[in-house]
Amino acid sequence: MDAYCYSILGREAASFLEGLPFPAGTGETPELFLLRRDPAQSPAAWNAADPRQLGGEAADIRWLDPRRLGEAPALPEKVRSALDAGRLTGVNLRHPRWERALDFTAPKGGKKRVHLLAVGDVGGTLLTALKLLGGDVISAIGICDLNEKAVERWVMEMGQIAWPFDSALPEVEAVKPENLFDCDVFLFAATRAVPAVGSGVKDVRMAQLAANRPLAEGFARQAREAGFRGLFIVLSDPVDPLCQAVWRASNTGPEGEMDFLGLLPEQVQGFGLGVMNARAAYFAKKDPRFSSYPAEGRVFGPHGKGLVAADSIRHYDDDLSKELTRLTLEANLRIRDLGFKPYVAPAVSSGAMQLLLALRGERHYGSVPLGGIWFGCLNRFTPYGLELEALELPDALFARLRETERALHEIS
Repeated sequence: MDAYCYSILGREAASFLEGLPFPAGTGETPELFLLRRDPAQSPAAWNAADPRQLGGEAADIRWLDPRRLGEAPALPEKVRSALDAGRLTGVNLRHPRWERALDFTAPKGGKKRVHLLAVGDVGGTLLTALKLLGGDVISAIGICDLNEKAVERWVMEMGQIAWPFDSALPEVEAVKPENLFDCDVFLFAATRAVPAVGSGVKDVRMAQLAANRPLAEGFARQAREAGFRGLFIVLSDPVDPLCQAVWRASNTGPEGEMDFLGLLPEQVQGFGLGVMNARAAYFAKKDPRFSSYPAEGRVFGPHGKGLVAADSIRHYDDDLSKELTRLTLEANLRIRDLGFKPYVAPAVSSGAMQLLLALRGERHYGSVPLGGIWFGCLNRFTPYGLELEALELPDALFARLRETERALHEIS
């Protein structure tokens, strides 16, 4: 297959598409690879981890195991060299804001300003962890809540946390609702419905969807109006369907049509999977049957029903993995059985820890756009775009991921 050379915004590009309306390139090693894909099913720009991600197949969970995308296209030597070095950005020219996506893929230097909406149980715990752990990557944390006294309380509390003779911790400030998107990272931790302990609700996250979706959609539209260019992180349950709702609401025009002029797909991530990884590791410490998990295991999918825990990628045991998945899913119920809401570990493991890893450019657990849904996996932000971890997944494990993918499409 022939590849054509172009020059875009002073950057070398290659493509299988002939006759694109760009100047001819020099034929040097490209930074960009140009494609055309449905903007509802594909990121606008991404760091290609495998040549098959540059073929004609849609972006879905097969990206987690690119072998399942079929035969790899033959890439010219210089294109393959850039891909192998992790320095090739795929660009979807059908997305109306692909140029803005190129700007988003290149992380800006320096510490980031983070804004947090709602300082309830989750938000307050998350805020504390970010204050203590985030000084290397966070300059300041702005907080906003309907309860102004809660905001005042947390500003005072956080202002009184400091090391002796050291002011390296990020400042915490009150933020007005109209200024929520004057930041680099927006954390949505607001919720309208948390079933009470003892309510008998089995799937608390799905019970929250109907109540939390309109709230999340309202802030998604505000992000659109503000021209927000940072990360929109969803922490409220159910994380994965809310990510899809946020992206869709922000990209819906005034007449109700999808115009793709809001948040880029890769701007939206859900942070719920980190605690599921931590819970699986917790059970691995308690039961030697799961001892391979910390080094070889993974979790995939949503924070809740549909979660897939794999005891090991290299030596996968389907029965053990299903048992580990069950234990991980039910861990929060054990906390509720004690009469408490299970929010501390999620706020720290899913929220604070994953955000700090993301800001440091390290691999973290987050829900990312895959074929129109948001699906949890390990990923990282690189100077060449969002990169998903690509693995060789056993057939039995991949079949479980397919089941979860179908379920998420049904919810969406």
